[in-house]
Amino acid sequence: MTTEPASRAASFAALLPLVRYGRRYLGRALAALAALTVSSAATLAVPFALRSMIDFGFSKESGGAINAYFMAMGAVVVVIALAAAIRYYLVTTLGERVVADLRRDVFAHLTGLDASFYDSARTGELVSRLTADTTQIKAAFGSSASIALRNLFMFVGATALMVYTSPKLSALVLIAIPVIAAPLIASGRVVRRRSRRAQDTLAEATAFASESLGGVRAMQAFGAEGPSQERFADEVESAYGAARDAAATRSLLIAVAVSLAFCSVVFVLWLGARDVLAGRMTGGLLSQFVLFAVLGATSLGELSQVWNEVAAAAGSAGRIAELLAVKARIVAPPRPVAMPSPARGAIEFRHVAFAYPGAPDARVIDDLSFSAAPGERVAIVGASGAGKSTVFQLIMRFYDCDEGEIRIDGVDVRTADPKDLRARIAPVPQDVSIFGATVAENIAYGRAEVSEVAIEQAARRAAADGFIRELPMGYATKLGERGVTLSGGQRQRLAIARAILKDAPVLLLDEATSALDAENEAQVQRALDDVMTGRTTLVIAHRLATVLKADRILVMEAGRIVEEGDHASLVARDGVYARLARLQFGSGAAALSEANEAS
Repeated sequence: MTTEPASRAASFAALLPLVRYGRRYLGRALAALAALTVSSAATLAVPFALRSMIDFGFSKESGGAINAYFMAMGAVVVVIALAAAIRYYLVTTLGERVVADLRRDVFAHLTGLDASFYDSARTGELVSRLTADTTQIKAAFGSSASIALRNLFMFVGATALMVYTSPKLSALVLIAIPVIAAPLIASGRVVRRRSRRAQDTLAEATAFASESLGGVRAMQAFGAEGPSQERFADEVESAYGAARDAAATRSLLIAVAVSLAFCSVVFVLWLGARDVLAGRMTGGLLSQFVLFAVLGATSLGELSQVWNEVAAAAGSAGRIAELLAVKARIVAPPRPVAMPSPARGAIEFRHVAFAYPGAPDARVIDDLSFSAAPGERVAIVGASGAGKSTVFQLIMRFYDCDEGEIRIDGVDVRTADPKDLRARIAPVPQDVSIFGATVAENIAYGRAEVSEVAIEQAARRAAADGFIRELPMGYATKLGERGVTLSGGQRQRLAIARAILKDAPVLLLDEATSALDAENEAQVQRALDDVMTGRTTLVIAHRLATVLKADRILVMEAGRIVEEGDHASLVARDGVYARLARLQFGSGAAALSEANEAS
């Protein structure tokens, strides 16, 4: 178990990588530092002007000088105001810029993680880290960093000038500093732990809300609105409770720090007043000292607040660091093997075995070997759980096989760049991903440079042009998240159009026509027949009528190929495929003969 000091060091160390983001904008940071220096120096000049005004400005001999003193103080105030405004603008925009870069990099990192990470990750929690946690960091990196530097500068400057003004009184004030600083250091651990708990709890609530709203139709269909509302309310209350505890700790810390700081100033002021009465110092000198002491105490009090914010940001940075520390399992090798050109589309499995990372002892693919020649149509059939879809996952290298090897155009997929590999594959999944963009953008997903003519042509070939033109704005119609406003068949036709537009040499069809009615299935099947020409095509289908025209049919069972051949030969063998055919086409030799003739 990690010790608290070690975890504390690791938490604050998570803030260090943010420094490299700030270095990208060094000029802006230096300009902000210059404005901060001017503002702080001008503020520290005020006590000198106050002393001169009190000691010399109120005498009859130099009464006219009081106007000059007040004008000088007014000029100092203007300088302070301008410098503060410039500093605020620079540090605020710097914080926004740094966090924008951080969010961009975190999102880029997330998009590069492999499928095994997303098998267990909760999207809502990832979104929380991408938004809420980075916002917490923005506050610390922008305004909090500026306030910390300003108050540190003011504290050091005021302390030095206090010593210059009155070493005796300064010694008393400096003795109180460790007493004031003690609660800051002692409470940092508690603040950090409670802030981390608040962020974690908020992430849980965000994740639950994301999942619930994503399945709102199922929620309403099963009458789960009440329980969902209660659970989210409980999550929100937990987040509020954690945030309240963190705020209570910070408030107590602020109260203690400010009380100690100003009580020490009052005590020193009392001693100074006795010296003035005894003639050991002037009233102006005491005023100068007190003002320096107030500036120092105020700066120390604000530093306590900044410490709390930095502690909270350290918790958020730790969560971001955990996310960035996740390494993708599927990456390009240091020296990837170039895929041959032109692409042929040959596929070969050599004694492949595979189990999903979440269940390493349950093999989904077991000693699987087969090949598909360029331009060949190969159908894969079998009962649910036989491993058919996993074959597609391995071809696209969303996972790496545990044993054996998979070759595309003679290249082991593990030795190639995944981007080059996937550029040769056009998938049409059963569970279609539709985004909240326009119809045209969904069809051209990943191909921003494609023309409108090509998009419309792909839609026509996928039998999608008809329903698209009936939409309110045609191809410019924005679809709801996940395409909930479309029917299953419409979503699937958009996926087919997307694959047609990609124009890849390998086509993977996973139940590509399962959501279509008979009329549309016939139209799309004719389009697919055209698209499959000259391409290597693997087809997964439970409905055997869609695989009758395949050059070969592979029958899978428990991750292995148990039968192979065309429809007629497999029916004649009277094995697993024949049993599946009887279940779908009806029992008896006549039904099988009819299906055979249809092929």
